[in-house]
Amino acid sequence: MTNAHAEHTASVLLNGKVIVTGGNGHSGNVLNSAELYDPSTGIWTTTSYMNNARIDHTASVLLNGKVLVTGGYGSPGYLNTTELY
Repeated sequence: MTNAHAEHTASVLLNGKVIVTGGNGHSGNVLNSAELYDPSTGIWTTTSYMNNARIDHTASVLLNGKVLVTGGYGSPGYLNTTELY
């Protein structure tokens, strides 16, 4: 990974790649980053950033292949927002 993560989500996409969203970073800061892992090459790439930094959220792969990221905790507290990748 390009950034250390804890309390993040990892979702396997329909194409076999894995997307990791949010979490706590190395210094304890809440992250709004998302990273994509390609197991066939072993390469991590940074994708577009989320609108909200979040930890303890959920991420669900939808039938259309997109990922729905919801809820969690960020600044200033519990989040009721949703993002679509």
